[in-house]
Amino acid sequence: MTDEDILQDYILITPVKNEEESIFDCIQSIVRQTIRPSLWLFIDDGSTDNTPKIINETMNQYQWIKNIVLEKSDRNLGVHYSFVCRKGFDFIIEYCQKNGIKYDYVGLLDADMILEENFFEYLLRKFENDSSLGIASGSTWYIDGDQIRYAKQREDLPSGAGRLWRKKCFEETGGYQLTHAADSVSNIKAILKGWSVRRFKDIKAIQTRKTSSAEGLWNGWRDLGRRAHYVGTGPTFALLKSIRYSFENPYYIGLAYFIGYLSSWMYRKEQINDEEVKNYYQTLIPQKHKNYYLNKIKNWFK
Repeated sequence: MTDEDILQDYILITPVKNEEESIFDCIQSIVRQTIRPSLWLFIDDGSTDNTPKIINETMNQYQWIKNIVLEKSDRNLGVHYSFVCRKGFDFIIEYCQKNGIKYDYVGLLDADMILEENFFEYLLRKFENDSSLGIASGSTWYIDGDQIRYAKQREDLPSGAGRLWRKKCFEETGGYQLTHAADSVSNIKAILKGWSVRRFKDIKAIQTRKTSSAEGLWNGWRDLGRRAHYVGTGPTFALLKSIRYSFENPYYIGLAYFIGYLSSWMYRKEQINDEEVKNYYQTLIPQKHKNYYLNKIKNWFK
């Protein structure tokens, strides 16, 4: 058995809807991986462009690529997105059980991402070297004209797409939950269960559009504000985050984030029915940030 055989035990899902402009490059980046998935499933959420044709042509070439089609619906990056992903995870896990396909890792990849050729091999080796690692991703970059720019995100948490779960961690945290901000909830559930979660900056996942821009940056960041309220982020911390975002280009994203949060807070929109997660966002995360900035200030005066 070769080293590659030992590592080649991950399965992957990709939700798609009208992705004809980006899906071909995404497919090529997986086909060229130094370690390919044992099984890759597309979940077509009612595409009306050439996405189904591209997927079918790819399936004819590669037996380890499959596809399921859901009923047509409007694009929704909230609970509906988690519903689409959940359908994919349920299907691929059942398919593996019925067909004797073994796997130790579960992956999620968006259709607008292009991965470095050793992306999954890199992550798999990180898992193999650290038995406490539950979730991992690479760093997210995006195409801006003729340049590739780094998407500023929290360094201590994995990205939503282009990530792997250890199978045991995925199962212990309830799989992919039907909720807003499902990836963030998964991160927190893993941490609370004692797993470590990591984003590795030196391996790249490149988006063909900027993070949260599928429906425009304003709407995307406003939705992030709504999600922050949903998981239990307090208003003071949300305000501080929006101020910090306002120093990033484009500068209006901080305002969009806070408007999204404030509208949900004022109208008492539904919040996650999980006290563990709410407590983490209301208490533990603000305390971590407070300690971080206090230490930073102390270092300035040394």
